[in-house]
Amino acid sequence: MTNTYTQLDPPSRVLLGPGPSDVPPRILTALASPTVGHLDPTYLQIMDETRQLLRDTFKTKNELTLAVSGTGSAGMEACFANLVEPGDHVITCVNGVFGTRMTDVAQRYGAITHPLEIDWGQTYDPRQIADTLKQNPQTKILAIVHAETSTGAHQPLEEISRIVHDAGALLLVDAVTSLGGLDLRVDDWQIDAVYSGTQKCLSCPPGLAPVSFSPAALAVMDARTTKVQSWYLDMSMLRNYWGEQRVYHHTAPVNMTYALREALLLIHEETLDARFARHHLNHTALRAGLEAIDLQYIPQNSLTTLNAVHTPANIDEADIRKQLLNQFNIEIGAGLGPFKGKAWRIGLMGASSTQSNVTLLLAALEKLLDRSGATHAAADVYNAA
Repeated sequence: MTNTYTQLDPPSRVLLGPGPSDVPPRILTALASPTVGHLDPTYLQIMDETRQLLRDTFKTKNELTLAVSGTGSAGMEACFANLVEPGDHVITCVNGVFGTRMTDVAQRYGAITHPLEIDWGQTYDPRQIADTLKQNPQTKILAIVHAETSTGAHQPLEEISRIVHDAGALLLVDAVTSLGGLDLRVDDWQIDAVYSGTQKCLSCPPGLAPVSFSPAALAVMDARTTKVQSWYLDMSMLRNYWGEQRVYHHTAPVNMTYALREALLLIHEETLDARFARHHLNHTALRAGLEAIDLQYIPQNSLTTLNAVHTPANIDEADIRKQLLNQFNIEIGAGLGPFKGKAWRIGLMGASSTQSNVTLLLAALEKLLDRSGATHAAADVYNAA
């Protein structure tokens, strides 16, 4: 059988799912810039600039801040691989897909895990964290998701951080759907290990995982008595490549670093405060519109970057998503786990978080669901702003 291939021509979608988000032209242009060697002086300078821009975005002064070669899941694995030794006790906060995944990853590196499970879509009361730490005084790490992509739940961290450190443990945070779109203060909240991904609020193509480790986390790594089980993700080697020594470790994704630097520069130019305000405004307008056509949010404490709603009864939610894609060129996400077939996940992340996208989606849903009032409710929010 002979295959006939045509020139690559992917469609230009309106990306309003759980990721990736729309990628601005400046970032695509950076991605298409000439490739240089991964030890070229120009690239080394770009690495340094990217590290500093990452520190600014994470709101940290952590020296060990870099971009792992891989998606957000590689960032998750890097945190556990470097901080966990066999037999270590780890509390994982499970209220969605990614808390469940953290438990799996920690166990693969030999941790004795103590999953703290609550209903999907709910957030943790700090007292629940305190009680679990008291029951497990040998805990080395407490891992929690700041922005649970599977449910749209936004977990406050500041008080939990204090409780974790009072118990003598490290705080590990999943910030995949919050970095660059939601207030995240690594130093102020004393987060010891944090990871994210490029394809969400940073509006960069998927392929890199920003991570940052506190001095306390670095001390734990330096005191290891066993080798990090992942060679590729071993920070003792990666930090020598990203640091002043520039010791070769692996061939870095040069053009992806260009793209990440440009994405972070766009955030720097907009400013974090303005970016957070934009995400909040567009979330507020979308929520008003969705609730005006009787779509109810799953989490009580919703992210501004990811909106998860129950789908209407007696409809084929997959068919509505298909029509959104085919008729309006809009992508939204399906529900996961207990919400499979019962929820939509609507991302307003980075460059996708715009008034025009909110209005377009609401108008499309009004038509497909044969309901009215959504666009008017959103317009009221924008007019009031």
